[in-house]
Amino acid sequence: MMQRRLLLSAAVAAPVLLVGCASQNLADYAGEKPLLDLAQYFNGRIDAHGIFQDRSGKIVKRFTVVMDCQWNGNQGVLDEAFSYSDGSKQRRVWRLTKHADGRYTGTAGDVVGEAVGQTSGNAFRWNYTLNLPVDGKVYEVQFDDWMYLMDERVMLNRATMSKFGVRLGEVTLSFMKR
Repeated sequence: MMQRRLLLSAAVAAPVLLVGCASQNLADYAGEKPLLDLAQYFNGRIDAHGIFQDRSGKIVKRFTVVMDCQWNGNQGVLDEAFSYSDGSKQRRVWRLTKHADGRYTGTAGDVVGEAVGQTSGNAFRWNYTLNLPVDGKVYEVQFDDWMYLMDERVMLNRATMSKFGVRLGEVTLSFMKR
């Protein structure tokens, strides 16, 4: 009886584990156009609209972002002003460094350590840990952030937020360059 339960549990768990292992590969976008250069795209004023969905898919926050971005050589500053549907506001100032081979690193006041990312074709993958305030407490959560340049003005962004490897939700953003 115990062996049967273990076998049944393994049969149920296997597809879930296999789906969890499947992920996209940045190299798959190498031939996609237009080519994404963050220093070129994130330069000037950009507006964004986004949502945060919890792990069930329910939209729990809507927001807009106004970004003032500028680059000096390989150093960039992305000043983000968030306005949430509940009336709250937030500001994040990214300081980015562009490296060889489409690699980028960055810091911000609420980011733990350094964010790392890389472009390939029209895509950018960005990983970082964020201090996220929730109900008076601050949690360190990981972001797996993917951006896709659609044309010279529009970029789409989808980020998965997790803690201890458990998916907490997703952020979806649409950027529009002025």
